[in-house]
Parts: sequence; structure tokens; C-alpha cells
Amino acid sequence: MGKRVGPVESLDELWSWVAASDGQSWSAMTIGAAVVALLLVGWRRTWRITRHVITIVHEAGHALVALLTGRRLAGIRLHSDTSGVTVSVGRPTGPGMVFTSLAGYIAPSLVGLGLAALVAAKRTELTLWLSIGLLVAMLVVIRNVFGVISIVLTGAVFFLVSWYADQSVQAAFCYLVAWFLLFGGIRPVGELQRKRRTGQAKDSDADQLARLTRTPGILWVGLFGVVSIAALLFGGGLLLGTA
Repeated sequence: MGKRVGPVESLDELWSWVAASDGQSWSAMTIGAAVVALLLVGWRRTWRITRHVITIVHEAGHALVALLTGRRLAGIRLHSDTSGVTVSVGRPTGPGMVFTSLAGYIAPSLVGLGLAALVAAKRTELTLWLSIGLLVAMLVVIRNVFGVISIVLTGAVFFLVSWYADQSVQAAFCYLVAWFLLFGGIRPVGELQRKRRTGQAKDSDADQLARLTRTPGILWVGLFGVVSIAALLFGGGLLLGTA
């Protein structure tokens, strides 16, 4: 970061200095965003709230793959306990159902990886408006009031940042979202396995996949974990400029 001469006279001036593109600005912005994202995911009190964003992306993953595999999307419901359900109509078995069930837990990490690539390419506005577009598309298939509120509030945050924030704030926000999805894609996998061990998740995505493919559910949990960790490593490398 460039050397300053004299005191910082305002928060705006301080932020402009931190976000300045001088060859090392990524270290302050990227690492700062990573630390905040890690706190949002790792601290239980914030995770209870921010996990709703992970659920939105999780269910969007199910919905998108259901459509891509030829299934008819009946609707999505998001619940206040951060759970969700996506209902699609089609064959109860076969590749379409397998891929649809597989998509949920890996969606946040893969979306985070995609956003990391866009942010690393300095496509901040595209990142924001793609996110808004996906939320608007998802709003059409939400089938409960809490789900509508969740989507509208999340979309409002993205819109306010895209419309009113300056470029440096937009960039910092996009870094934060990318890091949050990359970190946030991992924690639910561990939570899933803990629930499976205690018999609280007998109809989880992993167990549905186990029944569909006649393989142990733990293999699918492992696959979720491998994809999520790989996305974090590669996406983090992109955000840090090392990939």
C-alpha cells in the first residue's frame, strides 16, 4: 500500500487510501474481506443469520439443475430455521434426480468460485447485477412468505450497493460475498454429517443420493467436502492473485 504523508482527515479518505489500486491494495481489501467473511461463518450468532444466504444458494442450485435436467420446477420454500426445500416433478430416479440432489451442497462453493473469478477479473458491476438477476429469477418460484422476505432483503442489499455505493465499496462488498460463499459452503457439510451421526438427517441430500445410487451416504458427504474445499483453495487463490 502506498505511503501516506500527513493524517487521515475522514473515513472516506481512509477508505480511498485502503482501496487504492497501487499494486498491493488487494492485500488490505482481500484479506480484510476474508477475515470478515470467516467471522460471519465461524461465529455462531452471525451464522444463524447469514446462513440464510447459503440456504438461498443451496436451493437455487437444486432448482437450476432440476431445470437443466428436464425436470419441472414446482417451487422453493425457505424457512426461518435456515432450512429449505425445492420441489421438482419428474422421474423419481435416474441421472436427473441424482444431479438435482447433488447440486445443493456444492452450489454455494461453486457460485463463490464463479464470483471469485469475476471479482479477480475486476468485473464488479457484472458480479452485482448477475446476483440481482438470479435473485429476481428465484423470487418467481418462491412459495412461502418467509422465502419472499429473505430473497427481497438479500436482493435489496445487492441493489443498494450496486446503485449507491462507490466503486471501492462495491469491490470490497464483492470480495466479501465471494469469500463468504467459499467459507460458507464448507460449514454446512460438517453440520450435515454431525446430524447424520445422530440420526437427525435421515432424508438429507446425501441419504437421498445413497438410496438413488445404492452407495454409502458418507461418500456423498465426502464429495461435498472435497468440492467445497477445492473451491475455497482455487477461489481463494484467485482472490489473492496467486491462482
